[in-house]
Amino acid sequence: MENIYTTDHIFEQLNITTKLLEKGEYENCTFKNCDFSEANFTDFQFVDCHFYDCNLSLAKLKNTKFQNVSFNDCKLLGLRFEHCNTFGFSVSFKKCSLNHAIFYQLKLKNTLFDTCQLHEVDFTEADMFQVNFHNSDLKNAIFDHTNLEKANFVSAYNFSINPEQNNLKKAKFSTNNLIGLLEKHNIEVE
Repeated sequence: MENIYTTDHIFEQLNITTKLLEKGEYENCTFKNCDFSEANFTDFQFVDCHFYDCNLSLAKLKNTKFQNVSFNDCKLLGLRFEHCNTFGFSVSFKKCSLNHAIFYQLKLKNTLFDTCQLHEVDFTEADMFQVNFHNSDLKNAIFDHTNLEKANFVSAYNFSINPEQNNLKKAKFSTNNLIGLLEKHNIEVE
């Protein structure tokens, strides 16, 4: 069966009980109020697409291509982005819940996480050069051998990063959130 190619289309209120997407390539498409939780997006391609108010929690992303894709007000719990096709991988997130997502070893250069909830997200060994965590909650997020060079944490909060195990060259922090760099030393700041 041949994969379909769809461009410049708006999809609204799709879900498992009605109709899911057919496997294929979606270019310059918009998805609004869709429930794709636990959907199988293996070998799908999304290029220049926008997701608004969608739920993709626990969707399967084996070899899924996300190139220049934005997620706005989306629920993306437990997504394993490390299984995606890494060629041209480019995403941005605004007001999204990404708890328990995994970005292991991904190149996330210049990615924007704007006002996102990132509880227990795994960024181990990711290349996060110039990433912006604007107003994002990083409670229990994992940074282990992560490249955070020039990353912006100025308005981020609840993070704990070991400077000895991560590249923080020229990363930006505010005086209010520096405690997130000292937690491993068990220092109390008042």
